[in-house]
Amino acid sequence: MTRAASPAPPPALPPGLRVLVALAAAVVVLAGVSFARSLVGPLALGIVLVVICEPVRRPLDRRGWPRWAGTTAVILVAYLVLAVMGLLLWVAGVQFAGLVSDYLDQLRGSLDDVLAWMQSAGLDQEATDAVSSVLDPKAIVGVVSSVGGTVVGVLTALFFVVSYIIFTAADAARYRDAERVFGPGRRPVLARIRRLNTGIRRYYVVNASFGAVVAIIDGVALWALGVPAPIVWAVLAFVTNFIPNIGFVLGLIPPAVLAFVVGGWPLFLAVIAIYCVVNVVLQVLVQPKFVSDAVDLSLTLSFFSVVFWTFVIGPLGAILSIPLTLFVRTLLLEGDPGSLWLRWLSGDRTATQASAVPGSLPDS
Repeated sequence: MTRAASPAPPPALPPGLRVLVALAAAVVVLAGVSFARSLVGPLALGIVLVVICEPVRRPLDRRGWPRWAGTTAVILVAYLVLAVMGLLLWVAGVQFAGLVSDYLDQLRGSLDDVLAWMQSAGLDQEATDAVSSVLDPKAIVGVVSSVGGTVVGVLTALFFVVSYIIFTAADAARYRDAERVFGPGRRPVLARIRRLNTGIRRYYVVNASFGAVVAIIDGVALWALGVPAPIVWAVLAFVTNFIPNIGFVLGLIPPAVLAFVVGGWPLFLAVIAIYCVVNVVLQVLVQPKFVSDAVDLSLTLSFFSVVFWTFVIGPLGAILSIPLTLFVRTLLLEGDPGSLWLRWLSGDRTATQASAVPGSLPDS
């Protein structure tokens, strides 16, 4: 007489409780990351720069150059990228602060005209006072100063970034031997890492390409309209293009303010119209589709990641939002067959039933 098979033991935790535990653990980890943002942000930036510049090593390796030569080349190119981006931000901030000071009297006059128009339109005193406080020249100078302080804080963190670049570039050369040292057993993990690195590089190539196009169009349009310092605002449009979805708004504010001071409402509205046509079409409608295709992230997740990572690690989170989101997905989801549907929801086109078959690897 055969005995009936005993039923499978119930899971240790109900599914709902497991979700709550996972969310609680995520909150604790993110709180720790936010607390250490002054260390985590520069470290993430250093790693991303090394990932972007790592292909510089390959031609030297093919020619048989020593490993230290490839590492040195990666470090120098990463420093060059860092110096150029920092210089562009510094020039744009200094120029904007100088222009606001130069046009301060005209800005006060324009503010008086706006308040008079609002009062003639029948708006109450509270609304007028609110607009006056927002458009007050002293408030604008204060905003410029706070932005300058933020830039100074970012530049202070560059000391750590410079050190991290050296260490991560040296370690990257050693990690290339991982498959030879550990054999094919680690091949799936290495394939996921290569796919992550490829996605990060594609993301910044797409951003740089669209940023150059947007900067040229904006700069030429501002020059044709007579807005002061069009080259500066073209540079700002290029830099802010690396902030997904909302970068064009940050690049629009300075030239729009100066256009209002110099040419009044007609020039102000003309600048906004040009930015809305060019930047909204390219940066908001077209570019996110290319970015999502390049890194396999949904449009919704791409947008939310900017707000989320900025909240967690500060201003650097806006620039590093996509790489950080890709890293989290690679770390938590891509190694777990049970998370296939979560990967698919995040926009991963390789998250199919075929990729869940043991021994199959996603394209890298």
